[in-house]
Amino acid sequence: MSPSVVPVPAPSHGLERQAIIDLSAIANNIRRLREICAPAQFMAVVKADAYGHGMFQVARTALEAGAQWLGTAHVSEALALRAAGIDAPVLSWLHTPETDFMAAVEQDIDLGCSGWELGHIVAAAREVQRPARIHLKIDTGLGRNGCSRQDWQALVAAAMVYESQGLLRVVGIFSHLAVADEPSRPETDEQLERFREAIAVAEAAGVQPDVRHIANTPATLSRPDAHFDMVRVGLGMYGMSPFADQTSADLGLVPAMTVQTLIALCKDVPSGQGVSYGSNYKTTQATTLGLVPLGYADGIPRIATGGPVRVNGVTYPVVGRIAMDQMVIDLGPAGRDGFADAEVPGSALGATAVLFGNGADGGPLVEQWAAAAGTINYEIVTRISQRVPRSYVGGAGDGAADGTGAAAGGGL
Repeated sequence: MSPSVVPVPAPSHGLERQAIIDLSAIANNIRRLREICAPAQFMAVVKADAYGHGMFQVARTALEAGAQWLGTAHVSEALALRAAGIDAPVLSWLHTPETDFMAAVEQDIDLGCSGWELGHIVAAAREVQRPARIHLKIDTGLGRNGCSRQDWQALVAAAMVYESQGLLRVVGIFSHLAVADEPSRPETDEQLERFREAIAVAEAAGVQPDVRHIANTPATLSRPDAHFDMVRVGLGMYGMSPFADQTSADLGLVPAMTVQTLIALCKDVPSGQGVSYGSNYKTTQATTLGLVPLGYADGIPRIATGGPVRVNGVTYPVVGRIAMDQMVIDLGPAGRDGFADAEVPGSALGATAVLFGNGADGGPLVEQWAAAAGTINYEIVTRISQRVPRSYVGGAGDGAADGTGAAAGGGL
């Protein structure tokens, strides 16, 4: 399936700034990735408000597009899904001693277990008189959560005792890859071997898991031997590439988020005019500056000077420091000409300014903002703040990511 890259959706009436989420792009990305990972099941990872795209809207779209599972980091996120009426299988894996394990068991939320959580989960199961559903996690090399290899056999044995008592069921065995976004590195092979060894230990102890899962987006795309019974996809579902040398289009994916606003001010300045705090940028000629009303309070990294802003088919770099609420682009000496859709004749005032979108017509991509900020695409989309309203177009029923459909209410 090839991506359908089309013009960025038109802004919704009355919104000064917005993140437009193309749900049809998300649905088609999922269909594309499901083709790659079949027959493995598909977990749509909707943690962190679906990477900033809106957890409830994305979760529903993902399930309609064929995802069998949802994934969240925190139990609180999974409980919010349940409160919204979403009853699909949900796994949550990052806990503290204050996690509401009782509510999780009551609400039929699957729980990742690295070791210490087991006692808390069992106590919750006893209290609500319902068996918990757990996925035992083995640390195969990432060095974050997950049971250490030397403690794995003991954790499995303890879980099986509780399973024999009817207090829980070991539904899954899982781990997380460290360097799958760099396919040439040998650590992924080592992790997969350790994962297979951990599965063998668990199965020898009597565990009969429904799902064994380790593949994230990069492994889903590049390592079919990592698919096992299920893959967990986050970034790729939202149409972004995890690889430094491959674009979304190379992978057949369409970015789903477009961040845009309206030019708030357009003014002529002389040569030598300082721009923004510190006056680190000074104009080299008489020119026109355009004020873009988005800043680091909206989630745009303060460090990302040089990030691209597209205005009427031309891409301009941000000049000077990005402030809390605004940034500046240098439109050049002809910057006040040729803006037919502007509110003021002969001015760029009111013109649409796109920071990033799906790349149609050569428009900027989120990866360019990531490069300007010295970070990764994951961070840029997840940090777009709630001061930027979300609007939604398309849906799982659309045949292609065409950016059509009525805009619907904002997300979380």
